Amino acid sequence: MTLQSIEPNKFIVKAIDLWNNSGMLLTSGDFSKKYFNTMTVGWGSLGVMWGKPFVQVVVRPTRYTYKFTELYDTFTLCAFPKKFLKALMLLGTKSGKEGDKIKESGLTPIESEKVPSPGFAEANLILECKKIYWDDLKPTNFVDETIDGNYPKKDYHRIYFGEILGIFGTEVFQ
Repeated sequence: MTLQSIEPNKFIVKAIDLWNNSGMLLTSGDFSKKYFNTMTVGWGSLGVMWGKPFVQVVVRPTRYTYKFTELYDTFTLCAFPKKFLKALMLLGTKSGKEGDKIKESGLTPIESEKVPSPGFAEANLILECKKIYWDDLKPTNFVDETIDGNYPKKDYHRIYFGEILGIFGTEVFQ
Protein backbone atom coordinates (compact mmCIF):
# COMPACT_ATOMS: atom_id res chain seq x y z
CA MET A 1 0.00 0.00 0.00
CA THR A 2 1.49 3.37 -1.01
CA LEU A 3 1.14 6.11 1.55
CA GLN A 4 1.68 9.76 0.71
CA SER A 5 2.67 12.54 3.10
CA ILE A 6 -0.36 14.72 3.85
CA GLU A 7 -0.27 18.28 5.15
CA PRO A 8 -2.45 18.66 8.28
CA ASN A 9 -4.70 21.26 6.64
CA LYS A 10 -5.32 18.89 3.70
CA PHE A 11 -5.98 15.82 5.84
CA ILE A 12 -9.49 14.52 5.17
CA VAL A 13 -10.97 12.20 7.76
CA LYS A 14 -14.35 11.11 9.02
CA ALA A 15 -13.19 11.18 12.62
CA ILE A 16 -16.03 9.26 14.27
CA ASP A 17 -16.01 6.63 11.53
CA LEU A 18 -12.23 6.30 11.87
CA TRP A 19 -12.45 5.55 15.61
CA ASN A 20 -15.55 3.37 15.39
CA ASN A 21 -14.99 1.39 12.20
CA SER A 22 -11.42 1.45 10.91
CA GLY A 23 -9.55 -0.39 13.58
CA MET A 24 -6.60 1.52 14.95
CA LEU A 25 -3.32 0.56 16.56
CA LEU A 26 -1.45 2.66 19.08
CA THR A 27 2.24 1.79 19.05
CA SER A 28 5.00 3.18 21.25
CA GLY A 29 8.67 2.30 21.63
CA ASP A 30 11.75 2.24 19.43
CA PHE A 31 11.73 0.36 16.13
CA SER A 32 15.53 0.46 15.74
CA LYS A 33 15.96 -1.27 19.11
CA LYS A 34 13.13 -3.72 18.38
CA TYR A 35 11.57 -2.62 21.65
CA PHE A 36 7.97 -1.54 21.22
CA ASN A 37 4.42 -2.68 21.79
CA THR A 38 1.07 -2.07 20.18
CA MET A 39 -2.57 -2.28 21.15
CA THR A 40 -5.88 -1.74 19.44
CA VAL A 41 -7.62 1.49 20.43
CA GLY A 42 -11.17 2.61 19.84
CA TRP A 43 -11.45 5.76 21.92
CA GLY A 44 -9.78 9.05 21.10
CA SER A 45 -10.00 12.27 19.17
CA LEU A 46 -8.34 14.36 16.48
CA GLY A 47 -8.18 18.12 16.24
CA VAL A 48 -6.20 21.18 17.19
CA MET A 49 -4.85 21.97 20.65
CA TRP A 50 -2.57 24.86 21.52
CA GLY A 51 -2.35 25.67 17.82
CA LYS A 52 -0.99 22.22 16.96
CA PRO A 53 -2.62 19.33 15.10
CA PHE A 54 -3.11 16.64 17.70
CA VAL A 55 -4.54 13.26 18.51
CA GLN A 56 -5.78 12.21 21.93
CA VAL A 57 -5.54 8.57 22.96
CA VAL A 58 -6.23 6.75 26.22
CA VAL A 59 -4.42 3.78 27.76
CA ARG A 60 -5.33 1.88 30.91
CA PRO A 61 -2.41 1.43 33.33
CA THR A 62 -3.11 -2.31 33.32
CA ARG A 63 -2.16 -2.60 29.63
CA TYR A 64 1.39 -3.63 28.67
CA THR A 65 1.49 -0.79 26.12
CA TYR A 66 1.12 1.66 29.02
CA LYS A 67 4.74 0.94 30.00
CA PHE A 68 5.87 2.00 26.52
CA THR A 69 3.72 5.12 26.36
CA GLU A 70 5.21 6.18 29.68
CA LEU A 71 8.79 5.37 28.73
CA TYR A 72 8.81 6.93 25.25
CA ASP A 73 7.87 10.42 24.08
CA THR A 74 6.47 9.28 20.75
CA PHE A 75 3.80 7.00 19.39
CA THR A 76 2.07 6.17 16.15
CA LEU A 77 -1.59 5.72 15.49
CA CYS A 78 -2.34 3.51 12.48
CA ALA A 79 -5.67 2.84 10.78
CA PHE A 80 -6.30 -0.24 8.67
CA PRO A 81 -8.71 -1.47 6.02
CA LYS A 82 -11.45 -3.75 7.35
CA LYS A 83 -9.74 -6.89 6.01
CA PHE A 84 -7.26 -6.62 8.93
CA LEU A 85 -9.96 -6.70 11.61
CA LYS A 86 -8.98 -10.20 12.79
CA ALA A 87 -5.36 -9.09 13.34
CA LEU A 88 -6.53 -5.99 15.20
CA MET A 89 -8.82 -8.06 17.42
CA LEU A 90 -5.87 -10.27 18.35
CA LEU A 91 -3.68 -7.22 19.09
CA GLY A 92 -6.42 -5.77 21.28
CA THR A 93 -6.99 -8.88 23.36
CA LYS A 94 -3.55 -10.49 23.74
CA SER A 95 -0.76 -8.97 25.80
CA GLY A 96 2.68 -8.37 24.34
CA LYS A 97 3.99 -9.47 27.72
CA GLU A 98 3.01 -13.04 26.96
CA GLY A 99 4.67 -13.46 23.55
CA ASP A 100 5.13 -11.93 20.12
CA LYS A 101 1.55 -10.98 19.38
CA ILE A 102 2.63 -8.74 16.49
CA LYS A 103 4.25 -11.66 14.68
CA GLU A 104 1.18 -13.77 15.41
CA SER A 105 -1.06 -11.05 13.91
CA GLY A 106 0.76 -11.20 10.57
CA LEU A 107 1.20 -7.41 10.47
CA THR A 108 4.55 -5.88 9.51
CA PRO A 109 6.12 -3.16 11.69
CA ILE A 110 7.99 -0.54 9.66
CA GLU A 111 10.28 2.36 10.45
CA SER A 112 8.53 5.69 10.78
CA GLU A 113 9.82 8.85 9.11
CA LYS A 114 9.66 11.29 12.02
CA VAL A 115 9.52 9.26 15.25
CA PRO A 116 11.23 6.14 16.67
CA SER A 117 7.90 4.35 17.20
CA PRO A 118 7.02 2.12 14.25
CA GLY A 119 4.05 2.17 11.92
CA PHE A 120 2.70 -0.82 9.99
CA ALA A 121 3.09 -1.67 6.31
CA GLU A 122 -0.53 -2.75 6.01
CA ALA A 123 -1.93 0.53 7.41
CA ASN A 124 -3.79 2.92 5.15
CA LEU A 125 -3.11 5.79 7.57
CA ILE A 126 -0.18 6.46 9.89
CA LEU A 127 -0.09 9.39 12.30
CA GLU A 128 3.37 9.96 13.78
CA CYS A 129 3.06 11.77 17.10
CA LYS A 130 5.07 13.30 19.93
CA LYS A 131 3.52 13.45 23.41
CA ILE A 132 2.74 17.00 24.53
CA TYR A 133 0.44 16.39 27.52
CA TRP A 134 -0.94 13.67 29.75
CA ASP A 135 -3.42 13.43 32.56
CA ASP A 136 -5.38 10.73 34.36
CA LEU A 137 -9.14 10.42 34.11
CA LYS A 138 -10.69 11.41 37.40
CA PRO A 139 -14.00 9.69 38.20
CA THR A 140 -14.98 12.64 40.41
CA ASN A 141 -15.13 14.71 37.20
CA PHE A 142 -17.57 12.39 35.36
CA VAL A 143 -20.67 14.49 34.75
CA ASP A 144 -22.44 11.59 33.02
CA GLU A 145 -22.91 8.92 35.70
CA THR A 146 -22.95 6.10 33.15
CA ILE A 147 -19.26 6.65 32.26
CA ASP A 148 -18.04 4.96 35.43
CA GLY A 149 -19.69 1.75 34.20
CA ASN A 150 -16.76 1.43 31.77
CA TYR A 151 -14.46 0.94 34.77
CA PRO A 152 -15.66 -1.99 36.91
CA LYS A 153 -12.02 -2.56 37.99
CA LYS A 154 -11.48 1.18 38.63
CA ASP A 155 -8.56 1.10 36.15
CA TYR A 156 -9.11 4.59 34.77
CA HIS A 157 -7.32 5.55 31.58
CA ARG A 158 -4.33 7.82 31.26
CA ILE A 159 -4.96 10.41 28.54
CA TYR A 160 -2.17 11.34 26.13
CA PHE A 161 -2.18 14.26 23.72
CA GLY A 162 0.19 13.76 20.83
CA GLU A 163 1.24 16.52 18.46
CA ILE A 164 0.91 15.09 14.96
CA LEU A 165 4.36 15.43 13.37
CA GLY A 166 3.55 13.44 10.24
CA ILE A 167 0.47 12.19 8.43
CA PHE A 168 0.89 9.44 5.84
CA GLY A 169 -2.14 8.02 4.12
CA THR A 170 -3.75 6.67 0.99
CA GLU A 171 -5.79 8.79 -1.40
CA VAL A 172 -8.85 8.29 0.84
CA PHE A 173 -7.30 10.73 3.35
CA GLN A 174 -6.14 13.36 0.83
